Amino acid sequence: MAKQNLNFEQQLQELEKIVNAMETTTPDLDAALKQFEKGIALARECETKLKAAEQKIKTISHDTNNAD
Repeated sequence: MAKQNLNFEQQLQELEKIVNAMETTTPDLDAALKQFEKGIALARECETKLKAAEQKIKTISHDTNNAD
């Protein structure tokens, strides 16, 4: 559903556009559901990338602390 080739910042921008459009316009139900579905997919992808980055930081921090 969401574009896999976008980086985190681009995905977040796309998600913000979807949220803004849904808040400021009144799309028909089908269009709103498609946008909602796309937004959920983007949010999940962003969450996955954030969790991966957090894990990487923990690993690096752990490796650094053990090197002392």
